[in-house]
Amino acid sequence: MTDMTDTASATGRNAASRLARISLDRIIELQDPSGAYLASPTFSAYKGYAWFRDGAFTADAVSSAGGVESANRFFDWCARAILDRAAQIEEIIAAAEAGKPLPDADMLPARFRLDGSTGDDDWWDFQLDGYGTWLWAVAAHAQRHELDAGRWAGAIELTIRYLLSSWRRPCFDWWEESTEQVHVSTLGCVAAGLRRAADSAGLDADIAEHARGAASEIRALILEEGIANGGLAKWLGSSDTDASLLALIAPLGLIEATSPIGLSTIARISSELAFEGGVHRYLLDSFYGGGQWPLLSCMLGLAFNAAGNSAGAFASLMWAAGTEGPSGSLPEQVPNHLLAPELRDQWIERWGPVANPLVWSHAMFLKLAIELNVISPTKTGEA
Repeated sequence: MTDMTDTASATGRNAASRLARISLDRIIELQDPSGAYLASPTFSAYKGYAWFRDGAFTADAVSSAGGVESANRFFDWCARAILDRAAQIEEIIAAAEAGKPLPDADMLPARFRLDGSTGDDDWWDFQLDGYGTWLWAVAAHAQRHELDAGRWAGAIELTIRYLLSSWRRPCFDWWEESTEQVHVSTLGCVAAGLRRAADSAGLDADIAEHARGAASEIRALILEEGIANGGLAKWLGSSDTDASLLALIAPLGLIEATSPIGLSTIARISSELAFEGGVHRYLLDSFYGGGQWPLLSCMLGLAFNAAGNSAGAFASLMWAAGTEGPSGSLPEQVPNHLLAPELRDQWIERWGPVANPLVWSHAMFLKLAIELNVISPTKTGEA
């Protein structure tokens, strides 16, 4: 006799596999001819823009699925954006070395138009995490598929030097907030990127050594000033937590999932920010009422899986699958459990409905599905 639990599990895996394949197709479909991964094709504040951070996590998922050419095109786009700003980066580095750092407005942007140019509308643009994340993702991609990272060596070196000059600076976090703080998730992205990129082919040996040294220094700073209640804290000196910290455990791997800090971080986020499988950004979140984000539930799933909790990881995947729209789209967030419901309508009036689809949501669903062997990589991932 077939166990009903086994049947339900098989049904869930089949549904998740279907959505993972839809997610891969959706990401490839929405990739711009320039190579950029469009953040969202319809949401007013994201339409026409791409981020290094969101795109790097997306490229990593596509690369993990076997989408070598799609990921290559994204990293080519990143490299062009960096090389086009070589003079600006040299000015930033020179000012920092002279002890007269440039103002935030003169730092590299967080988001780009699809042609690689900088937008002319106001945005919370000075963010460092995306530059670390692209370094981590391009290096991981090259290693995964045994590619020559020399293709991107010039841009990798410029990015490393930019981060070496500026990683200590406060900047906006993942959520375009709290620019006066040094955020642990930002530091973690930078450290993971520097550490991974230091082994890239074609990189100057001295720069590689400096990258490894800075990565170690940043990790030590996190462990000294970025810990609260046994787990990672939202920013240095804070006692709060934030779901973006999950990325430092998985997929970035900067903090071991089974270490006391890794386990405490997972436990605290599960306790404070998760409700029935859906994960909030942080407790005081009011963006669109402070809903639950499928991509963060998938990041929690990745952390669960890295810690050996495959059942918890699969439950996270299935919660995210439950947010699927009629056309197979995954949103940025859902209003199932709002932290600030009285503020949701204000955001709808300002920017319209929540982003749906959000390409990053599809990427993290795909990444978790691969890690759980719900979907197997193909030779190209683009067939």
